[in-house]
Amino acid sequence: MTLIKRDLSHIWHPCSQMKDCEKWPLLEIRRAYGSYLELADGTRLIDAISSWWCKSLGHGQPRLKAALLRQVDQYEHVILANTCQETLVELSEKLALLCPQLNKIFYASEGASAVEIAVKMSLHSRQILGKQDQKKNRIMALQNAYHGETLLTLSLSDVGIYKKFYQNWLMPVIFLQDIPYVCSEADPLWQDCGPAWINIENQLNEHIDDLSAIIVEPIVQGAGGMLIYSQDFLKKLRAWTLKQDIHLICDEIMTGLGRTGFLLACEHAEIVPDFICLGKGLTSGWLPMSAVLTTKDIYQLFYDDYETGKSFLHSHTFSGNALAAAVALETLKMMEEEKVCEKVREKQALLNQLMLDVARKTQRLTRVRCIGAIVAADLILEDHQKHQRVGDEVFQNAIKLGAFLRPLGNTLYWLPPLNIENEILHELKDISVQAINKTFRI
Repeated sequence: MTLIKRDLSHIWHPCSQMKDCEKWPLLEIRRAYGSYLELADGTRLIDAISSWWCKSLGHGQPRLKAALLRQVDQYEHVILANTCQETLVELSEKLALLCPQLNKIFYASEGASAVEIAVKMSLHSRQILGKQDQKKNRIMALQNAYHGETLLTLSLSDVGIYKKFYQNWLMPVIFLQDIPYVCSEADPLWQDCGPAWINIENQLNEHIDDLSAIIVEPIVQGAGGMLIYSQDFLKKLRAWTLKQDIHLICDEIMTGLGRTGFLLACEHAEIVPDFICLGKGLTSGWLPMSAVLTTKDIYQLFYDDYETGKSFLHSHTFSGNALAAAVALETLKMMEEEKVCEKVREKQALLNQLMLDVARKTQRLTRVRCIGAIVAADLILEDHQKHQRVGDEVFQNAIKLGAFLRPLGNTLYWLPPLNIENEILHELKDISVQAINKTFRI
């Protein structure tokens, strides 16, 4: 029996319709290195989406492997409750430097857990503060938001395909509408979203009394379609939340650690939120690890005798895992020493130009948008194609040509390793052109 048949005998793949495997066979991965995936037959594919946005420093990075092996020689995992571990302390000191006002760190396993922790901390803190604050018991998110797929994080998400079957079990969440989207930092809205803000502020003012927190993916919304919005909107939103004593949670799981050209995407708006959630690139995709950064003020609310009931009793078996911590620490050191953020900002213009070239050569892309090492565009469809999975056809054609280019519906995007070589990006452009042309038979 082949490996693929053995796989299909047991494994239910994530975010997939398993019947698709009848027409689009699984890819048998033999190894991965740099910006490439290598199949069992020797074919190599450009990992154009960083294996679900986490391989920020590429595959098989030797420094990360060495850090992992050094930790293996000491111990692989020890319970974090009631213990102190040097590697995790060093990592925490590094993370605290990302935003010095947020120097208290709570560790979890994956991004959805980090989001849940931040939301729970916000809601719980209101209960501690007393009667007046206890009225603040609702959460607001943005239209087109995506924050995960547990029941709580689905509640915070506005991507119907993921949540529609679970509506009866979800927490009621308010979604802020009419977000000022842009295609680049050159858009006038990027610097000044004043006209749009009037309507947004009216929506916000309706919920002054009952909001505990607003959660956002700062600057770029991922699964909602790689949508970029005005930094001025984020700046104004933070000013409003501060004035109204409402927490701001920045879900930096995809955008954080260099993806938009800064270590944190909220730096574009020069803001400091109350919570930052990190994941994905935290270990450069080597091991699951997420973290919630928050303020000393939030921390102090829970700092009391156990009997008072103020303790934040959220736990993860692998919270602060030593192997993940060792790789995360080395990831942060590499990003600093190799000036990764600076190189991403330099690469942004090339990524944008290459996607514009794809749009020009195929005449099948619209709304090309780019920031940092994220570039996306939407496929232009004929009326009879509106309900077809055209994006998936482009994906399958790209695989045959040498790129793993898994789209978001009919949104084509590149989100490659931050240190990808320019010549590979040019190759990715050519493959994208050919894949689109083949799909539309141009």
